[in-house]
Amino acid sequence: MALSYNARGFLLLLAAASLLAASEARTLVVGGSEGWRYGFNYTDWAFQNSPFYIKDQLVFKYENDSGYSVHQLPNLWSYIKCDFSKAKLLASETQGTGEGFKVELTEWRPSYFASGGKDGKNCKDGLMKLFSVPLPRWN
Repeated sequence: MALSYNARGFLLLLAAASLLAASEARTLVVGGSEGWRYGFNYTDWAFQNSPFYIKDQLVFKYENDSGYSVHQLPNLWSYIKCDFSKAKLLASETQGTGEGFKVELTEWRPSYFASGGKDGKNCKDGLMKLFSVPLPRWN
């Protein structure tokens, strides 16, 4: 039985994704040259830099006294609402300088990150939130 053009295209896409997944882990500065800051669209940045893979590292860079931080939110609802009541503080306001704060993506599940500064205003109004769903590596 011959495969349809759509089926062949899908298999080619899977093969290409498998080759990409076998590549080396990447270290990505969140926001690129803009870093982790108020008013930057991290959803767009994530879309432009995806897919993410297990073992990739996200680096959050920001200045001391900026009021920025890095929290891991427990679920999508907390991410949407910028609800930090059950969030885990990963990096304080002073841990983003120099080389920045690194987070390794270790599991094949969504990870939700946000800045909890100014009582959640950085997240709500400043768009300082990011989510990733890393794909598995095959190597």
